[in-house]
Amino acid sequence: MSDIQQNSGSKSGDGKDIAGREFLAFTLGSEEYGIDILKVQEIRGYEAVTRIANAPEFIKGVINLRGIIIPVVDMRIKFKLGTPVYDQFTVVIILNIGGRIVGMVVDSVSDVTTLSPEQVKPAPEMGTAFSTDYMIGLGTIDERMLILVDIDKLMSSSEMGLIDKLAA
Repeated sequence: MSDIQQNSGSKSGDGKDIAGREFLAFTLGSEEYGIDILKVQEIRGYEAVTRIANAPEFIKGVINLRGIIIPVVDMRIKFKLGTPVYDQFTVVIILNIGGRIVGMVVDSVSDVTTLSPEQVKPAPEMGTAFSTDYMIGLGTIDERMLILVDIDKLMSSSEMGLIDKLAA
């Protein structure tokens, strides 16, 4: 791996600091997203979760991952992308965010992509449910477009409350 891939780096917003890194592509609804592959611990098939009383709707519950109880977030609910459907393609991406293990339910995963500087464009400002605060930029691969998500920033955001609340 190159030094660029090893560096989690600061997000300057111009997309150049993330170019050359590998991203795991996944789908939510009709859109494709990408997250830094270095944050991904493993990918598992969707399994039933244990609901936690009074948890926000987007927190599906918890699962026991080899003796570690981890929270599972449903990204379709979080991003208000309609009612999630759980089928044979639904997967849980197990993330390691600052030493905390978190599960993220997505519709499917497709591939791992390395993006060059020319393939990363800055995120446009949009007044939508998906705040551009959590977007690194847009990755373009031929006719595909990946919405690159700053998964650290999203999972540790105050509205998610996962990293702070669960670090007790």
